Amino acid sequence: MIRTPLRPLARILQARQKGENPDRIERENIRLRHEEMRDKMRQRAESRLLFVGVFFVLAFSMVGARMTVLASSEAVEPRASASGANIVAQRSDIVDRNGRVLATNLITNSLYAQPHLMIEPDRAAKELVAIFPDLKLEKLQKDFTGKRKFLWIKKKLSPEQMQAVHDIGDPGLLFGPREMRLYPNGKLAAHVLGGASFGREGVHSAEVIGTAGVEKAFDAYLRDPAMDGAPLRLSLDMTIQAASRQVLEGGMKLMNAKGATSILMDVHTGEVISMVSLPDFDPNTRPNGLIKGDPSDSPLFNRAVQGVYELGSTFKIFAAAQALELGLVNPNTMINTKGPMQKGRFRIRDFHNYGPQLSVTDVIVKSSNIGTARMALDIGATRQQEFLKSLGFFESTPVELVEAPGAKPLLPSKWADIHTMTVSYGHGMAASPLHLAAAYSTMVNGGTLVAPTLLKTQAVEKGPRVISERTSAQAREMLRSVVERGTASFARVEGYEVGGKTGTADKPKPRGGYHKDKVIATFASAFPMSDPKYVLIVTLDEPSENSGDKPRRTAGWTAVPVAAEMIRRTAPLLGLRPALDRGELSEVVNTASE
Repeated sequence: MIRTPLRPLARILQARQKGENPDRIERENIRLRHEEMRDKMRQRAESRLLFVGVFFVLAFSMVGARMTVLASSEAVEPRASASGANIVAQRSDIVDRNGRVLATNLITNSLYAQPHLMIEPDRAAKELVAIFPDLKLEKLQKDFTGKRKFLWIKKKLSPEQMQAVHDIGDPGLLFGPREMRLYPNGKLAAHVLGGASFGREGVHSAEVIGTAGVEKAFDAYLRDPAMDGAPLRLSLDMTIQAASRQVLEGGMKLMNAKGATSILMDVHTGEVISMVSLPDFDPNTRPNGLIKGDPSDSPLFNRAVQGVYELGSTFKIFAAAQALELGLVNPNTMINTKGPMQKGRFRIRDFHNYGPQLSVTDVIVKSSNIGTARMALDIGATRQQEFLKSLGFFESTPVELVEAPGAKPLLPSKWADIHTMTVSYGHGMAASPLHLAAAYSTMVNGGTLVAPTLLKTQAVEKGPRVISERTSAQAREMLRSVVERGTASFARVEGYEVGGKTGTADKPKPRGGYHKDKVIATFASAFPMSDPKYVLIVTLDEPSENSGDKPRRTAGWTAVPVAAEMIRRTAPLLGLRPALDRGELSEVVNTASE
């Protein structure tokens, strides 16, 4: 930049020649220079003001636009984050077939401590132990006075507990909001629901994940934001479930059983209306599993699905149905039941001596092992295996529980003739009560395969045909006769035409062999047999009916009375009207005409 001198020599000399004062030139130049400086400063200030003005206009425009967007959009619950990843706490409800809530979410609070912010750590530890007796005073005092900057104290608090902690008044005790899983019905359907726990956890949120049952099987569905909170609808009916549990629990105590299970299934859709396993647990406070010992001793063990048992004489109807289907026999064909039946070094005997021969129907009614074994030999090992496989006894049940795939039936390693005979009456092969429920549904529904499900279904296509409708009708008549004049006479429930088959199997020892005084007693039933709607399986583990001189352990004395009471209680709840026999109806008509 070239600056003009204040006293330019040429102009000074010229001014002196003219007799003018040279100082005027200097003052004039100073004035011009100052005016030039003022103009530049004014331009600079105007530019700055323009920039600031434009900035404020843009900033307020952005704020206004953001407020407009927020005002015109739906409110969304903010999501807390931890470790840089979002924790989605929302989880869909689980409801029964009628929409009643089985599992839902509850807003609660967690309790954590920041020891470096605590004022009186020793006093706070003592008061926390008074509120939560399960906490250890020495450990809390050590944690509060150590180098730790953060520690969890309780993951879930009740409102009363939260208020009590708040009253301690220590700034180092802090609360974090979170959702927890709540099961309002407590133990009811515990094994089906399974339970939930916390996955990833942050101070202000926690991830709820399924740990067992349908909670884990449908974990992805229940956590999927795309479902928009749509509940998972199960096939269970909680009214039926409550009645079934009450009856089964009472029956288990009366029969001095170690455990019990019951399954009520729709014979056409495979929907499980009720599934009870005892002993059970409260999924709100799910206990830890057993580290050692028999898994069935744990209340977490689902006997309906995980319990793989020899189901005894309940299998005899399968041998009879296959023999009928193959045309080897008809219901009146006489079978040689003279015993004992010798096969190599093995002998097969009946519980009672039934004489030299029985009809096929009476083989089932009186539960003859010898008669069933002879039919099985005529069928042959290969065809027997194919038939049982078609009923689902060679694979785990497809029911929607994470525990189901691990409950695969136990089959003979080598299927010799002796195994063909023993399997026909339910020994030497083990399956779950749920397998049995599905197979009996197939037997009585007209002969089409049924797959058990815990989801409510709108319409179900019939499965592949296993037996003909004629064979199914003959099997129903046999099962009805078992109740009318056979081993399940205690199952008569007036008006509901119950049919079924008992099964009593000696309980195997862990190291081989069988107990002489411990059994698995099962009653597989269906009702009403004129038009079957439901199958009911009741199984008791180590029952003993002790009202007589000697303990009675057979299913006819133990499982059958429990099942009968369950049908008596649940049939009206299922909407089934009792059928009046013609004699009762004629009496009503005659009385009215008089």
